[in-house]
Amino acid sequence: MVSSVAKSNLARLRSFCFLNSVFHFRNLRELTWLLITICYLTSQSQADDGDFMEEFLKREYSLVKPYRGLGFSSSSQWDLMGTAMVTPDHVRLTPDLQSRQGAVWSRIPLLLQDWELRVQFKVHGQGKKNLNGDGLAIWLTRDRMKNGPVFGNMNHFSGLGIFVDTYPNDDKTHDRTFPYISVMLGNGTLSYDHDRDGRSTELGGCTAMARNSVYDNFFLVRYSKNRLTLMVDVDGKQEWRECADITGVRLPTGYFLGASSATGDLSDNHDIISMKLYELTVERTPQEAEEGEVVTIPRVDNMEQFQVEVEEEGMSGVQLFFTLLFTVMGLVVLGVVGLIVYGRWKENKRKRFY
Repeated sequence: MVSSVAKSNLARLRSFCFLNSVFHFRNLRELTWLLITICYLTSQSQADDGDFMEEFLKREYSLVKPYRGLGFSSSSQWDLMGTAMVTPDHVRLTPDLQSRQGAVWSRIPLLLQDWELRVQFKVHGQGKKNLNGDGLAIWLTRDRMKNGPVFGNMNHFSGLGIFVDTYPNDDKTHDRTFPYISVMLGNGTLSYDHDRDGRSTELGGCTAMARNSVYDNFFLVRYSKNRLTLMVDVDGKQEWRECADITGVRLPTGYFLGASSATGDLSDNHDIISMKLYELTVERTPQEAEEGEVVTIPRVDNMEQFQVEVEEEGMSGVQLFFTLLFTVMGLVVLGVVGLIVYGRWKENKRKRFY
C-alpha cells in the first residue's frame, strides 16, 4: 500500500516537473519573440524619424489654452493687434466682417536652430464658396506688429510666411483649388503679389479644404538641417499629408513668431486654436557642425528653380473689338471736327477778300 502511494506521488511529481519546464519554456519563447518585436518596432520608428531623436515643447514660444501670457501687460509673452481678441476656445484674428485686420505676435525671439511648429486653426463664415476671404498667415519674421496688405502683415518682409489663402484672386487660371496653403521666404526686397496669389514667390504648397470643415484643421512646419517641411491634416484622418518639402532653406535665428489675418470686401472668421513649438534634438556629424554658418538674410539655395514666369494678361477678343471700335470712332470725330474748322476758316478768308 505504501509502495503504491509512493509510486503515485512520484508520478505526480514527474508530471509537475514536466509541465513546469514546458510552462517556463513557453514563457521564455514568448518573451524572446516579444523582445524581437519590440526591437523591430523601435528600429522602424527610428528609421521613420530619421535624424530626429527627441522633441520638447517650448512653452515660452507656444500659444495654448487657456492663453495665459497673452495681452498688454508687461509680463505677457504675446501681443494682440488690430481686431484680434481672446476667447476661452480660440484667438480670433478677424471676425466675419469686411475690412478687418488682426494679429498676435510673440515678444520672445526664436533662438532655436531646429524646431517644429504645429498649428491648429479654423476658418469659417456665412459666405458661400469663393465668396469669402481672405485667409490667414503664420509668420517667423524679423519685424513684428506691422499692418500691411499680406494677410494683415507688411509686404517686403524678411523671414518665413505660411499662407492659408481661401480666395482665388487670380481667377484667370484654374490650376489649383482653394483654400490653398503655400510657403514664401522673404528677404526684405521680394514682394508678395496678392493679385496673382503669390505664385511668383511661392516655394511650394498644396490644396487643403479647411474652410467650414467639420474636422479639426492642423498644419505642421518643421525646420532642421536647412530643410523646411510643411504637412497638413484637414480631412479627419489624424495623419499628416506632405504639402511641401524644400531643401537649402537658410533661416536666421532671433526672428519672431506671429499669426495674422485680413478681410476685404469678402470676409470670414479666422481663428487660431493653438500654436505649439517644439525644439528638436538632432544628431549632427562633426563636419555638419563645422559647416554651420551664421545666416543674416533669409535665402534658398538655387532660388531659380522656384521662379515662376507669370505672363502678362493680354486683351480678350471683346476688349480688342471695343478698343478698335472706339479708336475708329475717335478718328472719325476728329476728322469731322477738322473739316468743320477748315470750312469755317475758308469762309472767313473769302469774306475778308471781298
